[in-house]
Amino acid sequence: MAYHSGYGAHGSKHRARAAPDPPPLFDDTSGGYSSQPGGYPAPGADVAFNVNHLLGDPMANVAMAYGSSIASHGKDMVHKELHRFVSVNKLKYFFAVDTAYVAKKLGLLVFPYTHQNWEVQYSRDVPLPPRQDLNAPDLYIPTMAFITYVLLAGMALGIQKRFSPEVLGLCASTALVWVVMEVLALLLGLYLATVRSDLSTFHLLAYSGYKYVGMILSVLTGLLFGSNGYYVVLAWTSSALMYFIVRSLRTAALGPDSMGGSVPRQRLQLYLTLGAAAFQPLIIYWLTFHLVR
Repeated sequence: MAYHSGYGAHGSKHRARAAPDPPPLFDDTSGGYSSQPGGYPAPGADVAFNVNHLLGDPMANVAMAYGSSIASHGKDMVHKELHRFVSVNKLKYFFAVDTAYVAKKLGLLVFPYTHQNWEVQYSRDVPLPPRQDLNAPDLYIPTMAFITYVLLAGMALGIQKRFSPEVLGLCASTALVWVVMEVLALLLGLYLATVRSDLSTFHLLAYSGYKYVGMILSVLTGLLFGSNGYYVVLAWTSSALMYFIVRSLRTAALGPDSMGGSVPRQRLQLYLTLGAAAFQPLIIYWLTFHLVR
């Protein structure tokens, strides 16, 4: 037993003696790593090494400076081309609204029959912004109404268990395409009728976008009261929008100067105005009837 205990003691001493580390399979050529136990690099050491290496490389600095210059030049070109086709100052004019204007304009769109003065107000030959003139067209209400219409269409489809992202996207794109086609048709009609006015694409887009207000009221009433309520509100909003378009285009938009000229030209202008107004109920019905069941 004494001999066995002594043998075990000597054996323990031999096992406790650390064996020499085996030689590495590959030489460490990183140079920038601070090793931790086990041979692994310290966290973030490789990132710091790469950043320092790039910053210390003159060619990398030149490349970064050249890339920044190209990006800045491209940004300037984009802004320049954008200003060629879209005037930012003119676009700001159509969004110069406040809460009082929005409330009054919505009331005018729903009930325009008692409104008397339809002329756009000017100050030093410059039209007043919408927040100072109720007759001035704006793009804030059409934009917000379009977004609201898309959300309301999604809710209506969800209630009827027909919702899907594809159907909602098709609904939104169809409504937008119809407005673009209407604006292009009005521009072509103004050109063929040789109407001299201050109407721009933004003006026509604003007047065409006001139909979304009637579409929202029609769909919302249809969801609450069924198809009968939908058709009643559809008839009311359509007639109100037609009256609003006729009075706005003949008085506020075209102006008295453009209404002069020969009798055939005046008839063309009248037909163009009536055609634009009569087209509104058809678009409203086409974009809303499938949402109410």
